[in-house]
Order: sequence, then structure tokens, then C-alpha cells
Amino acid sequence: MEAMQPEFEDETPINPFDFWQGANFKLKIKKVAGYWNYDSSEFDRPDALLDDDDAMEAIWKKQYSLAALVSADQFKSYEDLKKRLDYVLGNKGTPRFQDQETVEEEEQFRRENRGETTSFTPSFKSEPEPSLENTSSSSEDEDDALSYFQKLAEE
Repeated sequence: MEAMQPEFEDETPINPFDFWQGANFKLKIKKVAGYWNYDSSEFDRPDALLDDDDAMEAIWKKQYSLAALVSADQFKSYEDLKKRLDYVLGNKGTPRFQDQETVEEEEQFRRENRGETTSFTPSFKSEPEPSLENTSSSSEDEDDALSYFQKLAEE
């Protein structure tokens, strides 16, 4: 990238893909701290790919169009990607494009992680009615919190 967009004004940018003024890339591998390192790699001096223009034209004609690989029908829509991201992040429910089998497999995985081993049967149990003891203790806690904040506000 540095060769294509040099940092300093006195350096000439290189287009490595140009047949006449391009440059070969010299891949240099070193072992640094036990790992392969490619930091010393660099572009060679700019030069023509071949000396013969007919040979370069033959290479140019062998190129394949990449338009089919980057056409719009090869990519998902923004809405589909957003739905999937929200699902993965846990922001929303199951996306519409998932089939029932995938949904069931994910639910089975969640049950196994929670330690449940029973088969999946959706149930719609209502919350148990709070007892008077729980209601009074929770309202007392709320009253205590409110009175605490009331005192802070008055000071």
C-alpha cells in the first residue's frame, strides 16, 4: 500500500498492476520471535512485465471478468444482514429466513447449555401470583429506596 500511496512527496507512486510501469513484489520471509514475518517484503523497481507487446496482449486477453462475482445478486440485502446481526447479538427474535429445523436445533443447544435434557415442548405458563409477603417486602424495599433518594434531594 505504501508503494501505491507513498508517504513522502519525493517518492513516486507505483501501480503494481500496470503491464508497462508496474512492479514485481518481492516476498521476503524472516522468522521473528518464533513466527514468520513478512515485514521486509517490498516492490521491485518499476519495469515492463515482458519485453514483447504481443506477449503482454496475449496475457491481457486471458484475463477473466470478475463482474459476475461482484454483481448485486451475489450479496444479501442490508435488511437481511441487519436481521441476522440483531439475532446474533440477541437484540431481536429469530429472523424470518431461518427454517424451523435450524430454530429447533438452536433451542436444543440452549437447553443443553442450561442443563435441561427434556424434549422441547413450548409451554405458556403464567407467572405465579405474588404472595402478600413478597408484595409487602418488595413495596417496603421500594419505599426505603424512595425515601433514601428523597433525603439526598433535600440536602
